[in-house]
Amino acid sequence: MLPTDLLMHRYSGEEIVPKRMAIAGKPLAIANDLIALFQSAQNHPRSFLTQQLHALEGEGTDYRIQRGLAHLLTSDTFSRFETISPLEPLALRQRVFALSAQKAGSILATQTTLHQLAESLSQELEREVLPAHIQAGLYADLSENQILTQFDAPTAEALLHRYNVAQVQGIFYRASHVTITAHRNDPGEYKLLFRYLKLFRLMTYIEGDADHGFTLTIDGPTSLFKPNTRYGLQLAMLLPALLHVTKWSLTATLQHKDTYSGQARSGRFTLNSDCGLVTHYPPGKTYDSMLEAGFVDRWSKTKTEWKLEREVDLIPIPGSVMIPDFRLVHPDGRTFLLEIVGYWRPEYLRKKFSQVRQSGRDDLILAISERLNLEKAGVKMSDIPSQVVWFKDQLVPKGILELLANS
Repeated sequence: MLPTDLLMHRYSGEEIVPKRMAIAGKPLAIANDLIALFQSAQNHPRSFLTQQLHALEGEGTDYRIQRGLAHLLTSDTFSRFETISPLEPLALRQRVFALSAQKAGSILATQTTLHQLAESLSQELEREVLPAHIQAGLYADLSENQILTQFDAPTAEALLHRYNVAQVQGIFYRASHVTITAHRNDPGEYKLLFRYLKLFRLMTYIEGDADHGFTLTIDGPTSLFKPNTRYGLQLAMLLPALLHVTKWSLTATLQHKDTYSGQARSGRFTLNSDCGLVTHYPPGKTYDSMLEAGFVDRWSKTKTEWKLEREVDLIPIPGSVMIPDFRLVHPDGRTFLLEIVGYWRPEYLRKKFSQVRQSGRDDLILAISERLNLEKAGVKMSDIPSQVVWFKDQLVPKGILELLANS
């Protein structure tokens, strides 16, 4: 994402409109020039890259755009900077300074004496490290001396799409509340969105159902007792996940600082699924774990009339939602939901069983690993719903089918 000083927006009444670049023309040329510059800077220190970026800016008026794009290219996603030194730089400095104190007392270390010290240290190391490498590695851990060892170049179009998303993400740094209406969509899209809500630990209240859609009310960083920058970043990180959902709309209430007057003012921001932004987050995984993938593979080889469907039901519970892993469908119309509980963390187990109780569903089957320490998690056997299938290392269809036959 972008730091605050590289964010650009304007006001249209109370509506805040972030800066967005066209994926063509001059912006495309700027992006191509920056990508080529980073490619030429490989195996050079960061200071060399910085000098090249300053030279490219020149006296142009697009410097904030260039700096924003360069900031994205410098991120870990595309660039890898490493400290290249024959020894850990701090330890190397300690040895050089200690050697200097022995040899020269209080004499100032000029380039001549540094060369002599490097030569002496090289001899102590039995010439395994050359004097020139000692001198180069002495301050190799400083940011400006780190080497750009790898650059995974994006296309210019992908970089501009990333920039546009980052400008919109910056809007959420100062949000007080965000309301997302996720209209009727594929259940897998909902699950991906809810997974990111949990990953970023966003304070969210969820209402609705899969047939009509969900309304997500999220507390923003400025609604907290003490504004939290980290929380604002986590909220902004949700946007690329939301872009995977087919149909949605969003409204945010903001506490923003006016770019020109510097005065705090409230604002409003709206966005929807027709915004044209392109996510850089990967699509949802087909399966959440090897356990699920293995179960599906074994089910496909089983001779049964029961059809296994992936994540097609969403169960609303107060303030949240539960998405079972599978639905089991019989030709005669009977259906059951299957949730695999193979994760051991106590907080997860308590929450999972609480969700099951709140769901009030009698068509839900839990497949629970025998390796889980339920007692440690504070879960009693009486807390577990009656329709349970236990498994060890692998979940096999046999236990599920036996339960279905007796239902």
